[in-house]
Amino acid sequence: MNSGIHSERNRDSYEEVAEGLDLIAQELHPDDWQRLRDIRLASLLDSPEAFGADFEVMSKFGEQQWREIFDRLSYLVALIDGKDVAVMSIENLAGDFGATCWIGGCWSDPHYRGVGALRAMFDYVDLHAQSRGWTKQGLGVWLDNYSAIAAYEKLGFVAMGDPQESTKKPGKFYTRMIRG
Repeated sequence: MNSGIHSERNRDSYEEVAEGLDLIAQELHPDDWQRLRDIRLASLLDSPEAFGADFEVMSKFGEQQWREIFDRLSYLVALIDGKDVAVMSIENLAGDFGATCWIGGCWSDPHYRGVGALRAMFDYVDLHAQSRGWTKQGLGVWLDNYSAIAAYEKLGFVAMGDPQESTKKPGKFYTRMIRG
């Protein structure tokens, strides 16, 4: 946790006030499907090369498809002054290198990078790790995404194993990183 003025923790959010910003990490639920849609599509428009998902496909999803995503994934957002500025998904699984969950779709709005949004979401993950089965987190990151690799290393992730070829983007490779 960074040196915020105060922190508030409850079941669905983690709040930290730092450098004059009201920064909250919050879990989304199926009734929040429009918020998920908006930030997920923004991430795919801004950084299509960073994800296996495709904007054209996901932009055609209706309400029911967005709600169904919550059947298999948990979603966190970071809000600054009430605006969703970052997102990540969490999937519970028995993964590579003992991972109990897989983090995916991490993205921060370029205007809010470097202010602690990613850290706030991982603080939320840590706060709920035991009760939710998120004790050992894994993720995949493209080999050429140096800024993301550096950010994950600052959060305690370590690269593990050999690079893997993407099944969604053949010819593109990612590294697996583990934390916890």
